[in-house]
Amino acid sequence: MKQGQVRIIGGEWRGRKLKVPDIADLRPTPDRVRETLFNWLAPVIQGASCLDLFTGSGVLGFEALSRGAAHVVMVDHSTAVIDLLQQEAIMLKTSCADIYCAKIPGGLKTTARPFDIVFLDPPYRQNILLPCCFYLEENAFLAENAYIYLEAKEGLTESDLPINWKIIKNKIAGQVAYHLVKRIKK
Repeated sequence: MKQGQVRIIGGEWRGRKLKVPDIADLRPTPDRVRETLFNWLAPVIQGASCLDLFTGSGVLGFEALSRGAAHVVMVDHSTAVIDLLQQEAIMLKTSCADIYCAKIPGGLKTTARPFDIVFLDPPYRQNILLPCCFYLEENAFLAENAYIYLEAKEGLTESDLPINWKIIKNKIAGQVAYHLVKRIKK
């Protein structure tokens, strides 16, 4: 398995490099997109409970921990990805990441605390982004005022999303459309 690298760009582990396996459809979120995203999340990241669904390189989850999140659950369908991320967590000396392999979204384990922040960046060709949004909403995975990061091939509108989700920020960088959504109490 050929590996690349991606670096954590802020916080406690700033500059640390993570290995990225050469797996089809695995595209780490670019540095400039992550910088913008974590600037958006800066007021709410401290102490947050996060979910990094389709974690891939793990860079969003580890970046969140580096910047003060209390806990991150990282889930992917690839055992190779999960094995590598577990090694990365050991290298970073963190016990604040639960990393497991599951078919997404149905295999997602219930948690004692709903997620404050969710990173949702599935492989584009699987067309699973919107079904995952509705699954998270309908199955009580989200905190009352959760923030959800959505990365897609093209822009989304609020009419695509659960009725109580509001797009509060969005941008396009190259071939990536990314959005920060806030869940509004029903």
